[in-house]
Amino acid sequence: MLLTLLADPIVQFCILVVVGTFISRFLLRHRRAGRLIGQIAFFVSLTALLLYHGIVPYEPTPPQQTVTLRIFIGFAKIVWWINGAWVLVASVRLFLIFERKPREGRLLQDLIVGIIYLGAALSVVADVFSVPVGTLIATSGVFAIILGLALQSTLSDVFSGIALNLGRPYSVGDWVVLDNDIQGRVVETNWRATHLLSGTNDLVVIPNSALAKTRITNLSSPDESHGVTITVRVEPTTQPKVIVDVMRNVLISCNSIQKTPEPSVMIDSIDGQAVELQLFFRIRDISQTTAAKNEIYDLIYRHSKAGGLRLASPSGTLQLPPDMQPDTTGAAQHPGTPWRLLSNIPLFSSLTEDEKEHVATHMARRTYQKDSVIAAQDSRLRSLMIVRSGVISITRSEAQRQIELTRLAPGDYFGEGGVLMGSGEVGTIKALTFVVIYEIGEDCLAPLLHDRPAIADELGTIMSKRIEAERHLFGANEMLVNGAPIGSLTSRIRHLFQLQHD
Repeated sequence: MLLTLLADPIVQFCILVVVGTFISRFLLRHRRAGRLIGQIAFFVSLTALLLYHGIVPYEPTPPQQTVTLRIFIGFAKIVWWINGAWVLVASVRLFLIFERKPREGRLLQDLIVGIIYLGAALSVVADVFSVPVGTLIATSGVFAIILGLALQSTLSDVFSGIALNLGRPYSVGDWVVLDNDIQGRVVETNWRATHLLSGTNDLVVIPNSALAKTRITNLSSPDESHGVTITVRVEPTTQPKVIVDVMRNVLISCNSIQKTPEPSVMIDSIDGQAVELQLFFRIRDISQTTAAKNEIYDLIYRHSKAGGLRLASPSGTLQLPPDMQPDTTGAAQHPGTPWRLLSNIPLFSSLTEDEKEHVATHMARRTYQKDSVIAAQDSRLRSLMIVRSGVISITRSEAQRQIELTRLAPGDYFGEGGVLMGSGEVGTIKALTFVVIYEIGEDCLAPLLHDRPAIADELGTIMSKRIEAERHLFGANEMLVNGAPIGSLTSRIRHLFQLQHD
């Protein structure tokens, strides 16, 4: 009886289905290639079993069979077609891969998989249920029209999504701007819609049909760099060439913009009220726009003040004559340049008026031509240098390569490490333009520190804040000064100037 039972095609079919399901779904669950091999083996075995018993899966069932046998044959054919579709789908997922264009590869995979499932479904209808597919398609035309009209918007989004995925005007992560001033970073794109994350951290969902009809500006293509233009208006109190040179120094001294391609300055217009200029530069990506503009505006103010330029009022506004404009710089009380430089440096903010006056009277003026080396790397400066005008570059040599740490503009200073802590410079200091510097020597600071030792504590606190803010210049986990970790800055200042501890 057991042999008779095992010889029954229904029993053999059930045993094969159970074994095949157990192997592919459990033993080979996490192995894509092994699972495909198991599916192929099961499909071949199922085909051989059906053909052995005279069942042709791709032909209609003969009408002379019993009802039970016809039900079994129909079920077996459905299982055969489904497994055939699974084998083809697994092959497409495993072998049809576009490494350089993963989005297009995924889209093509989905289209082929859809065609495979549609073909399998039509084959089941024709071979199992003996329904003429051509007649079925023809008679369902009215239904298809009604369904198409009902799904017109959805289908428009789907086909627009296909077109956008194939054309690929943007990718996930790109920053795009649309005609209606909607802009944001693409965080997701699918068949139905595209999701943008705006600058205010809001999610904007745009249907693909609307996106396909609008003009798209991709700010991240052909690369991540982004061009920025800033308009500056300066009073025409000097030659336009001098104004252009000052604005060019603004771009040279900026640390937030790209040096290649070289930023440029163009005179846009000139009249009796102002010389209007356009400053063109590039940033690494659009997320740095705010930081770059803030630094540029700060440098415009500092370089204009250092160059004796006055920013003009906006076009169309009433402007007072120069002799009637209020003086807010404090130059009437302290007309000297040294005093103005000291007042703008946080390092000396704790000094009294008399102490600042003492330092200002002992400051010396130095000039350096373009490309002059002001101080070599690791050398100790015995004077604090304050930039009056021009642009300075600090470059560090490491492992036979040159790394530009930062650039200095009017109002910046350097050499405080050598004067206050006895350390060497972190890099070579070089003049990129003609530079004017005012220096404060050790012999000028020593009397102040001896008369009021508490200044050492104040200078140590300010130095610590500055070093912490400039930690990114060193690229190390621990801030270093001349190769040694920074300990108590106040103690080092007191030791260098031989001050007594409180």
